Amino acid sequence: MEQPVTNVLIVGVGGQGIILASEILCEVALRAGYSVKKSEVHGMSQRGGVVTSQVRFGEKIYSPLIPEGEADIVLAFEEAEALRWAGWLGPRGTVIVNRLRLVPPGSFVTKTPYPDNVLETLQAKIPRVIGVDAVKLAQELGNPRMGNVLLLGVLSRFTPMSEDLWLQAVGQRVPKGTEQINLEAFARGRLLSEPKSAKQTRPASCSS
Repeated sequence: MEQPVTNVLIVGVGGQGIILASEILCEVALRAGYSVKKSEVHGMSQRGGVVTSQVRFGEKIYSPLIPEGEADIVLAFEEAEALRWAGWLGPRGTVIVNRLRLVPPGSFVTKTPYPDNVLETLQAKIPRVIGVDAVKLAQELGNPRMGNVLLLGVLSRFTPMSEDLWLQAVGQRVPKGTEQINLEAFARGRLLSEPKSAKQTRPASCSS
């Protein structure tokens, strides 16, 4: 009997480190012995456009594409993107959302309002939603660009891979010379949250 497939959808905008995050996730899954496939859409990433990465791992993976409504985890690097992609989540899935609002330039031209109360909207229809002030926490560590790895630390709690394998993958994939601060960011994120069956209460430095 094959093990179930784990589907992780990572979403955000260009420049947030989404592709690196998906590469680290793939690396740790491979180190754990899983079959892994990944699909990416960059869009107009150089202009702050939408970037998505679909990562699937399990005993045997035949397609890199996650069927809509079957994502186990949506990891959103920006609030509006969490709302946009929430429909891809499975009925028992988890949304991890960075508490960051990046209003696209086009919204000023089209006069399309940026959605308010995103976290509350998500909580109203999704059992498990975790909000993380990743940029603020990364700034406290000395570099706001480490927010993507910090979010991976939160994500790691909801995967079957061991902490040691995650640490190895982070150290292998991040740019040379940034290994230590990235490992610190990962550890900070991992401490923020643990899987629970119900909605998350508000842990330190997180919101949900």
